[in-house]
Amino acid sequence: MRVATSTLYHQGLASMNGQQSALLHVQQQLGTGRRILTPSDDPVAATRALGVSQSGAVNTQYTTSRRQATASLGLEDNTLATVTTTIQSIQTMLVNAGNGTMSDNDRASLATALQGQFDQLMGLANADDGNGNYIFAGLQSGTVPFSLNAAGGALYQGDTGHQLLQVDAARQMEAGNNGSEVFMSVTGNAGYVLKGNSTNTGTGTYSAISVTDPTDPLYGHSLTLTFQTNAGTGRMQYSIMDTTTGTAVGTPTDYAEGVAINVAGVSFSVKGAPADGDTMTAKPAQQAGADVFANLKAVIDALKAPINTGLNQEAANANLQNVIATGIRQFSNSLDNVLTVRSSVGSRLNEIDALDTIGENRALSNAQTLSGLQDLDYAAAISEFYQRQTALQGAQQSFMQIQGMNLFKYL
Repeated sequence: MRVATSTLYHQGLASMNGQQSALLHVQQQLGTGRRILTPSDDPVAATRALGVSQSGAVNTQYTTSRRQATASLGLEDNTLATVTTTIQSIQTMLVNAGNGTMSDNDRASLATALQGQFDQLMGLANADDGNGNYIFAGLQSGTVPFSLNAAGGALYQGDTGHQLLQVDAARQMEAGNNGSEVFMSVTGNAGYVLKGNSTNTGTGTYSAISVTDPTDPLYGHSLTLTFQTNAGTGRMQYSIMDTTTGTAVGTPTDYAEGVAINVAGVSFSVKGAPADGDTMTAKPAQQAGADVFANLKAVIDALKAPINTGLNQEAANANLQNVIATGIRQFSNSLDNVLTVRSSVGSRLNEIDALDTIGENRALSNAQTLSGLQDLDYAAAISEFYQRQTALQGAQQSFMQIQGMNLFKYL
C-alpha cells in the first residue's frame, strides 16, 4: 500500500492536535476542579447534576421563606406578649373597680387609667414591622387594621385572610394572625357570659357562671332570665326563655338568694333583691361580645357615670357590679384567646426550627451528591495530565522523525 507524504503530515498534525486538545481538557478540569465541563463529558451525570442543582435552589428558597416566617412570627410573638401583659393589667384594674367603697371620683380616675390601657391595646393592634406592613391586618398589610369610630369604639379595617409562605415542599405556613382572631374572638371552650340589663331597678347581682353539663341539649343556646312577682303569692320568681329557639325553659321558679340556678348545662346564682321586670342574659362567649375594645369601652363608660344618677344608689351600684363582673369574665376569655394564639405562634416557630434542620440535612445531601457527580478526582486527573503530556511529546517527536524521512536529503 502506498502512503503519500501528505497523508503522513496530515495524520501527524491530527495526532498532535488531538493530544493538545485532550491535554487542554485536563488542564481545564484541574483549573476548575470539576470533572464535567460540558454535558457531552458525561450526559447522564450532567443531567443528574442539573436536577440536584435545581433541588438545591428550591431548598434555598424554602430556607428564605422560613427566615421570613420566623421574623414575622417572632415579631407577632413579642407583640402578643405585651398584649398579654396589658390585658392582665386591665383585669387587675377591673377587680379593683369592684371595691364598693370607691367614690365617683375614684371610679373616674380608674376609668382614665383604663382608657390608657385601651389606647395601648389600640397601639399594639396597629403595630407594624417597621416597613409599613401591619402585623394584624391580614392580607391588607398596607391598611391600618383598627380605627376609632364616631362613638369611640374600634373598627376593624383589615381582613380575615392569612399570608401563607411555602416553608417546605409540602408545607404552607401562616406567617401571622389577623386582628379579628386576636382582638375580636374567643376560644371555642370559652363558655358563657352573664350580662345584666342597664335599666334594672333592683339590686340583683350574679356570680360567676360555670359549665356543669356540656352535653345538655340546650347547651350553647342564649338564655334570658326575667324576674317577676307572682300575683297570687307575692313572691319574687324568675322564668327562663331560650332566645335561640324562642321557647320557655321550665316553669317560673321562686327566687332564693344565692341558690344555684342550673339550666342548659350551666350554673350560676343571683344575690340581692331583683325588682319586678329585671332581666339578665346568659350567652355563649362568641355571641356575648368578643370584641376586646368594645368590652373595655363598656366598662369605662360605666365607671365614668356617677353611681347615683337616674336610679337609687343601691340599684346603680348593683348594675355597676354586674358590668364589672361581665368585664372580668370577658377579659378572662380574651386573655385565654390571646394565649391560645400565642401558643399557636410558638408551635409554628418550633415547626420552623424542625424544618430548618431537615432543610440543612437536605442541603448537605444535595451538596454531597453534586460533589460526587461533578467534583474532580485530582489524583486521577494529574496522572492523566502527565499521560497526555507524554503522549503529546511522543506525537511531536514522531512527527519530527517522519518529517526527516525525505529522499532529497540523500541527493
